[in-house]
Amino acid sequence: MPGTTLPPFPDDVLTHPLLVVDYQLIKEGNQQEIETLWKAATSLGFWYLKNHGAEQEVNDMFDMGAETMALPLDEKLMFEQGDDGVSFGYKKAGANATDETGKNLDTVEFINVAKDDALAYPQVARRSYPRTVNARMESTITPFVRKSLDVNYTIMGVFNDKLGLPKGTIAKYHDLREYSGSEARCIKNPPMPGVSAAKVAIGAHTDFGSLSFLHNRLGGLQVLPPGHEEWSYVKPIPGHAICNVGDALAIFSGGILQSNIHRVIPPPGAQAHHERWSLVFFTRPGNSALLRALVEDSPVIAGAVAQKPEKNFETGSTSEAWFARRIKNQRIKNRTGPETWQASRGTEHKPTAA
Repeated sequence: MPGTTLPPFPDDVLTHPLLVVDYQLIKEGNQQEIETLWKAATSLGFWYLKNHGAEQEVNDMFDMGAETMALPLDEKLMFEQGDDGVSFGYKKAGANATDETGKNLDTVEFINVAKDDALAYPQVARRSYPRTVNARMESTITPFVRKSLDVNYTIMGVFNDKLGLPKGTIAKYHDLREYSGSEARCIKNPPMPGVSAAKVAIGAHTDFGSLSFLHNRLGGLQVLPPGHEEWSYVKPIPGHAICNVGDALAIFSGGILQSNIHRVIPPPGAQAHHERWSLVFFTRPGNSALLRALVEDSPVIAGAVAQKPEKNFETGSTSEAWFARRIKNQRIKNRTGPETWQASRGTEHKPTAA
């Protein structure tokens, strides 16, 4: 397993505290814990999640990622995601821009496996994958995808009720039977000792979908909280996932749920001498879902939209088109100018944020 012996996160860097949510208490309907989750999701949009029960699945996924990244580059490139706005597959380091200049490129490589392929295996739903992925699909990837879906759908059910939506409304927009951009991603970033924070691994963005279920072994994730001018690290805590709201839920909720800007830079201190591995499952709406505030379904959402006339909650875009636009415009080969980078960002894009 990557990163089994790692130096501690340093205590001399700026960090932003996250609320801790106990997933088991959420499943039990504990009202105090539900209020903690709601506070986190409607303020920063990030929180720690403990007792999620996915530790073994996470460890196995890191093993799968290490096996895949160890393949010859030529073999991995046979499964590259490409420049047409498709996320699934392998992404080589340096394929994406990390700022609007186009001069700075990302440093990470990763493998993305579609939820649709993991659930349909051995049938091919969206695309084919490297042999290391296929060998682990039934034993490792599909169990991780199912566990992640359980966690994220449980949390979205809480949001559904707190937003005053009819039962099952948010779930309807995430129907498992419909193809979507939902995917598991295992990410490798090389050791970067002595490299400044200006060398961004993944540029400033908000997430594309609804909920992200993230597992880090080293620092490097940073958030730019509302009203702040300085980036802060999110400290990884063993046994705790990091969850965050994405653009789709922010739009559906009329801005009540917060999709906050974040980025990934080299780990701080002695951690920079080690490979940085992370694993995330992104839950995204079905491809046909229209991204707009659900004002007709909830007086709570209608009231929130009325208070933000400067915001556009009528995107006119399906989930599929929204996602493809952002993926496509990250790719350096598609760059035409600063507008390409801007089109790849999210709901809270700040041009000055690297």
